[in-house]
Amino acid sequence: MNKSELLSEFKLFSLGTGRIGSWLTEGTDDLVFERLSKIDESPLKKVQLNQLLALEHEAPVSDGFYNYYWLQCYEYHPYPVEKVGNYSEKWTQADAIISLAHLKWELYRIFQDALMYFGNVRTGYRELRQLSEDDIKEFFSKKRYRTDLIEKRGPSLDLDLIAKDDRYLISEMACKSYRSDPDSPSDLKKILIDAFHKHKEAGGGRITIKSLLQGDTVKSQCDTRQNEFLFSADDVLDETVDSEGELNEKYDRISKQFFSARKSALTNTKRYLSMASDLDVYVATSMRTRQDFRDMAEKTTTIFSDRRLDDMSIRCFDPTLSAAAGHEDKGLIECLMVKCAKILVYCAGNKESYGKDAEAAMALSLGKPVIFLCDHEQKSRFYKEVHPLVRLIHFETGIAVGSMVTENLSDVSELIYRVFSNTMEYELEHPKKGYLRLKEKLTGSIVRLQTNDTLLTETFWNNYHG
Repeated sequence: MNKSELLSEFKLFSLGTGRIGSWLTEGTDDLVFERLSKIDESPLKKVQLNQLLALEHEAPVSDGFYNYYWLQCYEYHPYPVEKVGNYSEKWTQADAIISLAHLKWELYRIFQDALMYFGNVRTGYRELRQLSEDDIKEFFSKKRYRTDLIEKRGPSLDLDLIAKDDRYLISEMACKSYRSDPDSPSDLKKILIDAFHKHKEAGGGRITIKSLLQGDTVKSQCDTRQNEFLFSADDVLDETVDSEGELNEKYDRISKQFFSARKSALTNTKRYLSMASDLDVYVATSMRTRQDFRDMAEKTTTIFSDRRLDDMSIRCFDPTLSAAAGHEDKGLIECLMVKCAKILVYCAGNKESYGKDAEAAMALSLGKPVIFLCDHEQKSRFYKEVHPLVRLIHFETGIAVGSMVTENLSDVSELIYRVFSNTMEYELEHPKKGYLRLKEKLTGSIVRLQTNDTLLTETFWNNYHG
């Protein structure tokens, strides 16, 4: 290949950002292109590679770095390196770089690893190039999930089952409506009886419970809680009553369902807390209607019934099965679950909530994989291409961390499996000079990026760890 052809072949790595990002550009010394053009008949060993790097003012690589990236297909890397580019076994059976495709394969890996684990190609190269082979192996081995241990640990204690139709009763709105003591009159019961008395005074007759809750009595006494009461009585809203005794009977039925569901949910929360150190996935959602709870229950069942996840005994915090003594405790519990979980799944709805967004932001800021599940194409595009805070900063390292966005339940199961089996696949994208993105292959979501804004880059890294 001549210089022009080589530049075209390696344009993905021509960032124009200096050092390793400018190793192969229009301004590169012609000796570099001359030597690379002969690589097929004269393999490139480490000494000559370092000379070619030095010609463009880049620091040399260690024996360990050269061996790890060009002569090995290390099985304990955090992702399968043989799935990068058009891998050929003959490359890792050689003692030198034997072709341009071989050189390109490992440059791709270097850029990908630097972006993934350092947030910046130049920084990643600088940190890794000087390490021994054992040190590099140790570094990347620590980035892997211990799939073998996950599979061997066995199942956790069983959770109490709650009928999908009753799960709405564990919500904070229902808890406020019924209160926590079954022997004391609840706010919902008080307002229903009061509304029924007013109805009788106005002439009476059979009336639906929904009409009682939508009437003037409720509006005048507790207008701000009307939706709460309607939500909490959903199971009997369309039923009619003609006496206080009949009203009590219907209330007692739904109240009994509430306390049964709540008891199970509180028991489940104890079990979730007992497995906090082993929690795998946190599901973040906002549920405002009974149907929301049904839909969420169906989604979690579908996602985690994947045979591969079941074989791993993946532990998931399901918000449709958990309750707390009060909203303050609930906040502490959920913060702990997000902190302990290894992955967060964000289920987008018709309306988003501060709580769910805060949980996703917390997970991203901790550097965890976050999966956004969206029902509609428009919303999926919003999270992928519009919303700037779907990518946040890992607070400890400063690395930009992006969410994986999909509309398919099967993708969520697949991504969870890939994370825990260390089989994630990525692809690099170089949309403009100096700008680099790392995309998750299945969903096409940007999970890491390097900006071409020099002022932003220098200011960011000069101040982030200051």
